[in-house]
Amino acid sequence: MEKDTYLSIKQATQGIYKDKGSKFLAFAYPVKKPSEVKDLLQALKKEHFSARHHCYSYRIEPSGKLFRANDDGEPSGTAGKPILGQLLSNDLTNTLIVVVRYFGGTLLGVSGLINAYKSAAADAISNSTIITHVIENNYKLEFDYPLQNFVMRVINEEKISILNSIYEMKCTLDVGIRLSVEQSAIGKLEKIEGLKITFYS
Repeated sequence: MEKDTYLSIKQATQGIYKDKGSKFLAFAYPVKKPSEVKDLLQALKKEHFSARHHCYSYRIEPSGKLFRANDDGEPSGTAGKPILGQLLSNDLTNTLIVVVRYFGGTLLGVSGLINAYKSAAADAISNSTIITHVIENNYKLEFDYPLQNFVMRVINEEKISILNSIYEMKCTLDVGIRLSVEQSAIGKLEKIEGLKITFYS
């Protein structure tokens, strides 16, 4: 069965980790496209202009296949990768985490940095509400009013979401069908003579 859900965070949250005078402030955001990442980074850099580093990672799209990790001047692999690791271990996508570091004067070493960025990101995630999104494809159903009972029976059986509806002599429904039941639902709908089905996303 095709996976038709993904996890993301409900709203922006923060986390913090401190070690040897350095402060690691983590900011987690729900995002849907890379342009949002750019805007959020610019805003944080403006707000925390005196911070030494603004390291981040994100995963975008339901599959999480669009991702990036950035060390922003920290030793390679010590910041962006540990942040990405927290997104992966919590199976989060459409999520950005930025960790802003204020240097405390003492070097933490590679293992210390990895732990700090990982812990700050984990704290931000632990403070967030994780929600499950259902992946649906959208269709328009057009039919004459006498067919309404047949159409509604399939909608109820397959738990199809009704997004918009017009019930007149000519009825129109905009519906969302989960990927896991799409083949079954469309098969049943296609058996209703006189029903027009149009895929639109």
